[in-house]
Amino acid sequence: MQKITEEESYYHHLEKMSVTELLSNINKEDKTVPAAIEKILPQIELLVKKIVEKMKNGGRLFYIGAGTSGRLGILDASECPPTFGVAPGLITGIIAGGLKAITAAVEFAEDDTEQGFKDLESHNVCSKDVVIGIAASGTTPYVIAALQKCKDNGITTGSISCNSNAPIIEVATYPLEVIVGPEFITGSTRMKSGTAQKLILNMISTSVMIQLGRIENNRMVNMQLANEKLIDRGVKMVMDKLNLSDYEEAKQLLLQSGSVKKSLSSRSK
Repeated sequence: MQKITEEESYYHHLEKMSVTELLSNINKEDKTVPAAIEKILPQIELLVKKIVEKMKNGGRLFYIGAGTSGRLGILDASECPPTFGVAPGLITGIIAGGLKAITAAVEFAEDDTEQGFKDLESHNVCSKDVVIGIAASGTTPYVIAALQKCKDNGITTGSISCNSNAPIIEVATYPLEVIVGPEFITGSTRMKSGTAQKLILNMISTSVMIQLGRIENNRMVNMQLANEKLIDRGVKMVMDKLNLSDYEEAKQLLLQSGSVKKSLSSRSK
């Protein structure tokens, strides 16, 4: 297959460019990413609706990838509990090579065709769940083999890749192909491909959480009160929603309840 992600960069002699030129050209390329994503919004919608359906019936969401793709999945999954107040296991990111691979490359981990599904099995993955394979190339053995095993076991799968007709789409029930073109640095998929994956993951998890009622109006009413900034934000939400003028009264109510949503519910009883 032809790998667009490996094609020659449109730009040459990068080492001779000024900082201004480098930044301008990278920014120029980055601007093309949202347009590429816009072309596949209907496919993203189908995947989001399936995840919502599964979660309403007790299912979970797993991201699985290697390298940059794996790290992006872990990042998105780890931000959902504090943002939306959901249990840590509802959305899980898995990376080839395990925890060490989050901060350092683990040689040949992405080539292991057995470990991916084993990593999913350690979380008791089942047919209630959805597993999304993230692979810019669409050819990562660790990810493809894991999705194939999922398919064999009746588990719904999705994928996010950046090459046309890559092998990963054959094992994904809901494949997403976002074609962003050659990278600024030839083959460096941590750039436009990674940006595209990050934006799509944001869209998926945010849309799913909103559909599940974890956001009200545009507010994070279920966020974890993990620091003073978030407590202050929560207090102001409580004051606004309950029409309270006393900051300390609202703060006490918030801290006793544990979340903005619970604070509002306790006052409405």
